[in-house]
Amino acid sequence: MKLRKTLSYLGVTLLCLPLAAPAAAQPAAATARTTQWIVVGVPTADATSGTLTAFQRSGRQWKPVLGPTPAKVGALGVGAPADGVHRTPVGTFRFDQGFGRQPNPGTKMPYFQTTNQDWWDEDASSPTYNTHVRGPRKPSSIAENLYDSGPVYDYAVNITVNPQRIPGRVSGIFLHVTDGNPTWGCVAIGREEMRTLLTWLDPAAAPQITIGVGSPSLVPSRA
Repeated sequence: MKLRKTLSYLGVTLLCLPLAAPAAAQPAAATARTTQWIVVGVPTADATSGTLTAFQRSGRQWKPVLGPTPAKVGALGVGAPADGVHRTPVGTFRFDQGFGRQPNPGTKMPYFQTTNQDWWDEDASSPTYNTHVRGPRKPSSIAENLYDSGPVYDYAVNITVNPQRIPGRVSGIFLHVTDGNPTWGCVAIGREEMRTLLTWLDPAAAPQITIGVGSPSLVPSRA
């Protein structure tokens, strides 16, 4: 049975199965100024494959601009996030930072091209936990090198699942290029689709991503 949530101030209806966003995920509240929305759906909570669709709001209607395209999620599916658990968070979240091994493809998002001195700190005891750190040395005992991790980070954007940087809640959740395998908790799509999506994203549109079970979709509403 599906749960219907009406976002009347956006003029849309958001459909998703009743796997609610856990409190720990701190999902972003939808805002009236959001005009770009990415929706990721998987068939069951333990599934590792699903679809991603990107929507653009035009007036009171949401129109698909990309997808549905195949997407990979965490090796443990989707649900409540936690550090060290390969599960993709459920909820609605914002984006804040693009990056990649490749030059900026033309995105309006803040973007940096990585080198082997770019890290994402995932050590909950570190003062730079859940942030990008640039330097010649690994900033903590648990930090991912954003260049040496390979082509999956040719193009990527950070999903702000834990913007408060609460230790242990979760860190380093990105939308990035797939290698065909389940992720460590991120969402991954084809390389060209990721490049296209990144060039489309615009901070002025307050873009958001919704991740859920079933086939979440944005449907025009006249309510």
